[in-house]
Amino acid sequence: MTDPHDDASRPAGLPALQRRLADFAAARNWQPYHTPKNLVAALGVEAAELQEIFQWLTPEESARVMDDPDSAHRVTDEVADVLAYLLQFCEVLGVDPLAALAEKIDRNEHRFPLPDPERSGAPPHA
Repeated sequence: MTDPHDDASRPAGLPALQRRLADFAAARNWQPYHTPKNLVAALGVEAAELQEIFQWLTPEESARVMDDPDSAHRVTDEVADVLAYLLQFCEVLGVDPLAALAEKIDRNEHRFPLPDPERSGAPPHA
């Protein structure tokens, strides 16, 4: 069993994965097809394939989807496809996905501040 805290057992970081994806596409001469328009369209298709797995599940069934090995495999494959296209899209446009996410969280923290405990009925923090 691998130790999740062992660096050797962890997958490569985002830049290394983006490089592998770019190298994979370059080796197959796919760069002319990897335009922002095509990549975002492919991202949408893959996201829809992930959504399809959950389409007719109840909320309870969807929470247990990873308990079934076949369903878990389908979910992880589609998550990988979505992430692969998102990373390629970001690479082509020069977007740092982690910086973009951090900035979005910052903006959302300002847009949606914590509720006032006295107004919400929640106990105040000590």
